[in-house]
Amino acid sequence: MIHGILWWIIVGLIAGWAAGKVMKGGGYGVIADILLGIVGGILGGWVVGLFGFGAGGLTWSILVAILGAVILIWITRLIRKEA
Repeated sequence: MIHGILWWIIVGLIAGWAAGKVMKGGGYGVIADILLGIVGGILGGWVVGLFGFGAGGLTWSILVAILGAVILIWITRLIRKEA
């Protein structure tokens, strides 16, 4: 169980940081970046699953989480502009 939690934190941190760089914005802080990456991993896994791609390996997990985190950042920026 600890191994799984550490996996999510590491992937989440990397994905949250990378998504902040891709979206040309500053990070949201370490905790927020981790959470963004974890939620992004879930969202990215769902989106990639819709296209019929499977998951596997650290690199694939990070790329999928980055995709999901980028989508989340894009959505939050849209909401902030409208508010």
